[in-house]
Amino acid sequence: MEIRKAPFDLQPTLKGKLLELRPLRPSDFPDLYAVASDPLIWEQHPAKDRCQEDVFQQFFQKALDSGGAFLAIDRKDGRVIGSSRFHDYNAERNQIEVGFTFLARSHWGGAYNREMKELMLRHAFNYVERVVFLIDPQNFRSQRAVEKIGGIRAGSRPNAEGRDSFVYEITASHFAEILDSQGLTHCEEFGKDR
Repeated sequence: MEIRKAPFDLQPTLKGKLLELRPLRPSDFPDLYAVASDPLIWEQHPAKDRCQEDVFQQFFQKALDSGGAFLAIDRKDGRVIGSSRFHDYNAERNQIEVGFTFLARSHWGGAYNREMKELMLRHAFNYVERVVFLIDPQNFRSQRAVEKIGGIRAGSRPNAEGRDSFVYEITASHFAEILDSQGLTHCEEFGKDR
């Protein structure tokens, strides 16, 4: 994959077969909170109270302020199904972090998360050599999801809140190998067990 030497575009609109990722807007709060209000989404997350409206409001505002947050929309019916974001772009280290991802339970099971991550990875590898994911040691669901898309655990470090987190990474060359080995040309195929 060819890496551009231009500023990282943190909020493009990305479209796959299953979903569309578009920049998060202030008016998205009610629809996104309707998804985030499910306590089971946050069950393995350190911020288990994020399902409460006032707590989610703070999370939502930080997402807007980050300049890299996306709203995930199911292309089949136009429903809001979750969010993710790019953050902590580091030109010197040639990397960016993907995180703060959550999906409605109706869309758990792999296909939507795989497509979301593939769209974000394809975009990121136009600008950087490495994408990292910081995951809480108790969030086994997210660890498995990142491993399914080719993430490799590369150690641990404190996250932005100071909590110890596992660091997973995917490099541009590893991602290209994954795509080549599976003969992929379409987003919906990425990460399928073969």
